[in-house]
Amino acid sequence: MSTYLSTEEAAAYLGLKERKLYDMAAAGLVPCSKVTGKWLFPRAALDRWIEAGMSAALPGPATPPAIIGGSHDPLLEWAARRSGSGLALLAVGSEAGLDRLTRNEVAIAAIHLHMPGSEDANLDAVATMPGLSDLVMIHFCRREEGLLLPAGNPRGIKGLADAFAAGIRFGQRQAGAGAQLLLAKLAQEHGLEPEQLPMGLAFETGQDLAFALRANTIDCGIATRAVAEANGLGFLPLAWENFDLVLRRRTYFEPAQQALWAFLRSPAFRDHADRLGGLDVSAAGSVRFNR
Repeated sequence: MSTYLSTEEAAAYLGLKERKLYDMAAAGLVPCSKVTGKWLFPRAALDRWIEAGMSAALPGPATPPAIIGGSHDPLLEWAARRSGSGLALLAVGSEAGLDRLTRNEVAIAAIHLHMPGSEDANLDAVATMPGLSDLVMIHFCRREEGLLLPAGNPRGIKGLADAFAAGIRFGQRQAGAGAQLLLAKLAQEHGLEPEQLPMGLAFETGQDLAFALRANTIDCGIATRAVAEANGLGFLPLAWENFDLVLRRRTYFEPAQQALWAFLRSPAFRDHADRLGGLDVSAAGSVRFNR
């Protein structure tokens, strides 16, 4: 078959009646050119036209809502607002944030994962995630996690083992939250059993846990130094961790995300992180994983 088709040849190629194809050509609805009074149809252009029509007919992935789901962080909440991104935050815990990203219910998952034997649990988890073949992970900050205690540490708690002692009311986080995963990892390393702690009501954010401490309904719990300092609480450091933002590559260039990435490079962002304390934003905005 030649490169350029006549109306008769193109109609046969497309399975249309000649009259129908002629009307479509006259209306500019099909790729063609008129040469010396006759319509010519480039076969390659017809193929692309058909493929484009097929793609348009297939339901594509819906654009996820402009929500950052997963772990809560005061600096992230402030940056999302101050950058003018329009991104909302949904505090559901790191693992739940990744689940919602898989189901296209959030645009970004904020995570700080911990796994026994892993030096970089965020990277290990994202690199092996099923169901998502187009991921990018952006570094937000490194955070110092530790035990939040009442101001002055009146019980004299010196570490995790003391916090596990009888009579200590240990505030825990929801299953799958990064702080709860850190608790399980450190407990295993110290031969402790987190199951022995009364679970009670789980706190959804570090800030919620801090409020409970100030209200004297718990004696300690795990959260960041930034949360401790903002609430005037005592703090015993346990670990530094990566806090990362995971999203699909196809949404990386959306205006909301671009506004946030640009803000991560600003002096205002770095200054606010310094004021909060326990944060390292020297690599903020860098790509840590791309698939």
